Amino acid sequence: MLAAERRDLLLARLENDGKLVAKELAAELAVSEDSVRRDLRELAAAGLCQRVYGGALPVSPAIGDHGFRASVNLEGKDRVAARAAGLVHPGATVILDGGTTALAVVLALPLDLTATIVTHSVAVAAALLDHRDVEVYLIGGRLFKHSAVTCGAAAAEAAEGVNADLFLLGVTGVHADAGLTTGDADEAAMKRTLARRAADTYVLASAEKVGAASRFSVLPFAEVAGIVTDAGPEEPTVRRLVALGVEVLGS
Repeated sequence: MLAAERRDLLLARLENDGKLVAKELAAELAVSEDSVRRDLRELAAAGLCQRVYGGALPVSPAIGDHGFRASVNLEGKDRVAARAAGLVHPGATVILDGGTTALAVVLALPLDLTATIVTHSVAVAAALLDHRDVEVYLIGGRLFKHSAVTCGAAAAEAAEGVNADLFLLGVTGVHADAGLTTGDADEAAMKRTLARRAADTYVLASAEKVGAASRFSVLPFAEVAGIVTDAGPEEPTVRRLVALGVEVLGS
């Protein structure tokens, strides 16, 4: 089998199985593990997979910058946002993450909502200007322009003063093996800090993020109350999450 044919096979297997194990593939294809790992390095360099220890996982399509992500699966994000907005009760204090799905949640909130919303997203804070009875607290810090959120030591320190009922968490990958992931280490750390400040954390995960993985771990599934997604109940990752006891809220 030519190297190009082998890489095509790896991509097809990744799509079907949701992961690649280098040792198993080497035995099946009668090639060395070094050959398989070299193939995976080339696929990862082309943005076609996310390498992990021992193999690879599907790469998240949600790792582009804020402008790119604003054009991905808009209908799915709106469905997730509508379901997540129902978790925001009058009088609650809610931490709202950055990202395009979080912005869609703001648009799904009723204009007469009375609540307190804390966010490290300048876009989310600006979108709440028309909600007259929502108190908005914007966490300051270093602006991470890739996602239009604040991160870093100053932002984390400010977040430590917050006590919230709910955190709506954005991620770029939800994978049964890799857990909840995102593409930047500082963002991942900020998300963990925010999750510690809320009684319940729900994950916003439109279908393109389900079954995919990014480089940096955010939280294990045991530390979130549930996943809000528009991925169907027969989606393989959704089935595995349900089997693991994770609450999945469909849209």
